Amino acid sequence: MESRITGTTMPVLEIGLEPGETILAEPGELSWMTPTVQLRTTTATAGARGLWGAVTRAIAGGGLFMTEFTAQGGRGAVAFAAKIPGSIEPVQIAPGAGYMVHRHGFLCATQGVQLAIGFQQSLGAGIFGGSGFIMQRVTGAGTAWVELGGEIVSQDLAPGETLLVHPGHVGMFEERVNFDITTIRGITNALFGGDGLFLVRLTGPGRIWLQTLTMPGLAHGLAPYMGKEAAPSQTTTAAVEGGVAGAVLNSLFGNR
Repeated sequence: MESRITGTTMPVLEIGLEPGETILAEPGELSWMTPTVQLRTTTATAGARGLWGAVTRAIAGGGLFMTEFTAQGGRGAVAFAAKIPGSIEPVQIAPGAGYMVHRHGFLCATQGVQLAIGFQQSLGAGIFGGSGFIMQRVTGAGTAWVELGGEIVSQDLAPGETLLVHPGHVGMFEERVNFDITTIRGITNALFGGDGLFLVRLTGPGRIWLQTLTMPGLAHGLAPYMGKEAAPSQTTTAAVEGGVAGAVLNSLFGNR
């Protein structure tokens, strides 16, 4: 299997497959492929055991279904393009060395990689704090490719070193990094500061990747140039994506 990332602002990942090799991706990620690649859409993949495993994957930002791309009858190729300006990062997954990725960050992976929900320690904040607190947990063994928005700032946190981050700017971090939720100090800051009520507290040791562009930020920037019918209000968007039930509905019926 060979992979190549082409482009800078809107990159595309191209993967060459030997006969019998398979790549896993969520439905709707495909950009192009050769005729020798066969598709199989199923819930029983990426580590999901039964319907509940697929449901928890959907809550995390993935879908109930995953698509397997397999080269048959010869070599094949499949490509996945970025959906927003940013970068595509390859990560090596090994047993005991997984990653936590923002809700819409998972792009594709080799067989053996598992995708599930990753809550922070405070379950209540994850449910009521908005979609930024529900993350994808990528474990298993293999290679995964992650899409991050805007410019990427990576940092190695020393043991005990802490960084407070707005939820939308948390792109990815090693699973060994401790993360929980803290509130913004001061009632005036929380209510009128415009930065929300919660921050993510990341504590080392481990590596983190922060993204400068978020999907809500991009939508907010484009809203003045779109018709009212095409630009839902921030209140409506937050209500849909706020809780666990909204995350399931959004993964089933919403556009990514």
